[in-house]
Amino acid sequence: MSATTYLIPPGTRRDRIDKVLAKAFPEHSRGAIQRALEAGLVRRGDRVLEQNDHVEVGETISFSMPDTTPTALKPVEIPLEVIFEDRHLVVLNKAAGMVVHPGNNTGDDTLVHALLAHCAGSLSGIGGVERPGIVHRIDKETTGLLVVAKNDAAHRALADQFASRTLTKEYVTLVTGVPKTASGTIDRAISRHPVHRHRMTVGEGGRPSRTDWTVEKNFGDRAALVRCRIHTGRTHQIRVHLKSIGHPVLGDATYGWKPVEGMPEVPRMMLHAEHLVFTHPVNGKVMDMTAPLPKDFKALVKELGKL
Repeated sequence: MSATTYLIPPGTRRDRIDKVLAKAFPEHSRGAIQRALEAGLVRRGDRVLEQNDHVEVGETISFSMPDTTPTALKPVEIPLEVIFEDRHLVVLNKAAGMVVHPGNNTGDDTLVHALLAHCAGSLSGIGGVERPGIVHRIDKETTGLLVVAKNDAAHRALADQFASRTLTKEYVTLVTGVPKTASGTIDRAISRHPVHRHRMTVGEGGRPSRTDWTVEKNFGDRAALVRCRIHTGRTHQIRVHLKSIGHPVLGDATYGWKPVEGMPEVPRMMLHAEHLVFTHPVNGKVMDMTAPLPKDFKALVKELGKL
């Protein structure tokens, strides 16, 4: 995976890095460039750039394109929990353990494989062959609502809503310990970790990020059920923000959770995308979607209630 160096030439209008690279290197799809950005493979000097970063004439950009999975993806019949579906989109309640789209270390059991079978050829191609129809994503162990576009018009309209932050996104999670106040707001920038490339961190130089949180129930002083509303959509946002205030998500070893003697067994990272409100991309109706908690989440809540 060799790096390419690009000196932005005179006459280039100041613009977002993904748009500048897409115009300068038409041999790479916009989706491939976005994946390079998501993987932390685009830099300006020592700084890793993200999709919304702007660049201008005279700056030197270095980037590498991530390896991609073969394009010949086959439909695989995998059960999906459908919350809503019409000819323009489908809203799913993603199961824990399911990867959203294929990568170098995935098999043929991703959400994309399942969607190819479920939608039988009616998926937006904007996401590229590796992730058709995918407008946004949630982590492998996270459960809950995911919107998929069936045509390009729906894909563009939905992507605009996510980019412009005009929708409502609420998660419920179980955290270590109990916050000192009943609610709060975490307004701290998030950027990619300078050493551990698959992790994110808070601090100066990152992208603005805001999470509102409310404690819905506490279990002694050992854990709490917390509702989070995110106003931005940064990678691992809730996980990073909650760690920053000393309350990592139960099961999230990447961001500081550790098993504690006397606590119930935690089966996975306990984060669930429960509530999503958006505008239908075609008919303009308000879509107010809720995904019920999965069985393992409810079972852990019950066990914590015995503490």
